[in-house]
Amino acid sequence: MSGPMTQEMEARLKEAFSPTRLEVINDSAQHSGHAGDDGSGESHFTIVIEAPQFGDMNRLARQRAVIDALGDIVGERVHAVAIKASAPTV
Repeated sequence: MSGPMTQEMEARLKEAFSPTRLEVINDSAQHSGHAGDDGSGESHFTIVIEAPQFGDMNRLARQRAVIDALGDIVGERVHAVAIKASAPTV
């Protein structure tokens, strides 16, 4: 079962991109006791997202678009997010 932060990130990304693939992976357990671990169990994530909008964007633009869609989550409510964004292949 995913926590509330995972669910909120999924909802925001689905609304912004209607992705063909979306995985929000909670990596927090791997960072227990490290910097940024706030004890919530939802401090570090990996996002794997595939959406048609990313087709004309370079890697940096894709990452910025994802961060923009997440709004106040990255840096304020979550310590770290790794982003793997791509366009669907034909």
